[in-house]
Amino acid sequence: MTKQELQCKIGQKIVSLRTAQNWSQADLARACSKDRQSIERLENGKVNPSIYYLQEIAKALEIPLAKIFE
Repeated sequence: MTKQELQCKIGQKIVSLRTAQNWSQADLARACSKDRQSIERLENGKVNPSIYYLQEIAKALEIPLAKIFE
């Protein structure tokens, strides 16, 4: 798996987790103190997120960090 493929896979998983809670990108951004464009880039696989960034997303969604990598 390439770096780009992994970034896209993580982004797709976050979209899935976010929509399962009926949250918009703006809702998730507010919950983790990010801007909506940052969430959009993450979900589209345009950025290589740090583990800390992913931890903030997991905390906002009230899920274990490991769930992002399932």
